[in-house]
Amino acid sequence: MDAARIESLQKIPMFAGLDREVAEALTRRAARRPFAAGELLFQEGDACDGLFVLVQGSVKIFKASASGRQLTLAVEKAPATVAELPLFDGGAYPASAQAIDDVLALFIHKRDFRAICYQHPELPLQALAIVGRRLRGLVALIESVTFGKVRQRLARALLELADLAQSEAFNLPWTHQEIALNLGTVREVVSRNLNRFQAAGLIRVNHKEIVLTDREGLEREAEAEQ
Repeated sequence: MDAARIESLQKIPMFAGLDREVAEALTRRAARRPFAAGELLFQEGDACDGLFVLVQGSVKIFKASASGRQLTLAVEKAPATVAELPLFDGGAYPASAQAIDDVLALFIHKRDFRAICYQHPELPLQALAIVGRRLRGLVALIESVTFGKVRQRLARALLELADLAQSEAFNLPWTHQEIALNLGTVREVVSRNLNRFQAAGLIRVNHKEIVLTDREGLEREAEAEQ
């Protein structure tokens, strides 16, 4: 048995606190899948074959329009799981997933995952908690896109990236153009607001690196009235 894989699984929120027996059962069925930066793990509309467990790297979950515009729904950083919902409803992947940097994932086929769920009912309960968290995040995203100003949405995006990196300093995973597409605006507006945040002393920008120098001030921007 691969002890490193078992330890990796036990660090994943969905599997945290479960008996080692469950982690061992999942590990026996997990296939190692590496992805290069920019490579798709899966595409919206593809049949869901199973669950991706991120051991290393970060993944962007996004929707794309026919014109090529994108909206990022979430960024998941290892240790984490990706594509839980289709495991339960039997549908296709509702969005696409792309590696931001080099990613190492463990892939668990849906038939194996379901078999283990029957044997260990605590596992689907924890999976439900993850799905619920994602739903809350999507509701917040809809509210932000529908009602929030670009400046407000950009501030929220920076705060979320800092939380994801668990650091006040982090590298932007996207270009200004990609950020603009995610926020439903244009590159010039994103660049202008980043410059405003820097002039106000809220952030420091060094190429792709962002440093939150006044987190409370940025939080006030994120919560500003429309």
